[in-house]
Amino acid sequence: PSPLTPHLTSSPHPLTPPSPHSLYLLPETDLETIVRELESLRPQVAVIDSIQALYFASLNSAPGSVAQVRECTAALMQVAKREDISLFIVGHVTKEGAIAGPKVLEHLVDTVLYFEGDRFASHRLLRSVKNRFGATHELGVFEMADAGLEEVTNPSELFLGSRDDQTPGTATIVACEGTRPLVVELQALVSPTSYPSPRRSTTGIEYNRLLQILAVLEKRVGVPLSKLDAYVASSGGLNVGEPAADLGVAIAVAASFRDRVVDPTTVLIGEVGLGGQIRPVSQMELRLKEAAKLGFKRAIVPAGQVVPNVNLEIIPVARVVDAITTALVAGRS
Repeated sequence: PSPLTPHLTSSPHPLTPPSPHSLYLLPETDLETIVRELESLRPQVAVIDSIQALYFASLNSAPGSVAQVRECTAALMQVAKREDISLFIVGHVTKEGAIAGPKVLEHLVDTVLYFEGDRFASHRLLRSVKNRFGATHELGVFEMADAGLEEVTNPSELFLGSRDDQTPGTATIVACEGTRPLVVELQALVSPTSYPSPRRSTTGIEYNRLLQILAVLEKRVGVPLSKLDAYVASSGGLNVGEPAADLGVAIAVAASFRDRVVDPTTVLIGEVGLGGQIRPVSQMELRLKEAAKLGFKRAIVPAGQVVPNVNLEIIPVARVVDAITTALVAGRS
């Protein structure tokens, strides 16, 4: 008899109620047995959890080694292509969030997806870092509900705070994950330090990027930050790693230092150079259209940037000091 077990569930509310015998479980780590069952059953979709636990009996190495991962993945790919099976391979990750083990796994597969989430947040992110048949760095946003994961159709609202009660140190940017624009609120707090060396802390923003922007603000704008603690966070904890967020970080820090409020109907888009200049960024049309769709009225963008015709007041700036003056004049203390 086949070792495959028909659909089992310990949850009273499965994500999608299956028809009888539509989901099979196979508690097996021997790859040759798994391949035989895949060839026999020929499912539309198969999930391997996890590749580091599988082994080829003919290989004299431990499961999870370079040789085992390479040969097991190659064999699974062959049977998947031969039997027309959509195959999902689950891999372990390190403490830093990268796929554990040999990089050969990432080279062999067609697509690499990271499923990310914080235990204190209800939303989950599905991020593509490799895709042979489409764009990389695409992002899917889901929310954990009573019935399981549900798609968030307008993720910008998830990462955007209330615009009715703005506080000093808040600025709004438009980040792009692949081809998906996301309007994200940034918050900064600058305060006197009680330590010999001031503290710098980030959530969702690259730490070294923050240090660079703080240095530019002190050197090019004259904001004395060397004896002040600085904290910067993105709303919802979204990781914003692209340079287009630089201008928003700089404005948020300056607004907190001067205790001013940035106009809540303004978005900030631009990269900050070491000389204090504002540099153009990619996908400007996508960013501006997303901001206009959500009801924003103005956009501060790099001077010289090609700007599409959108329903926004476009304010070009060449230097970060000009951007701060423009953004904070429109705000209120």
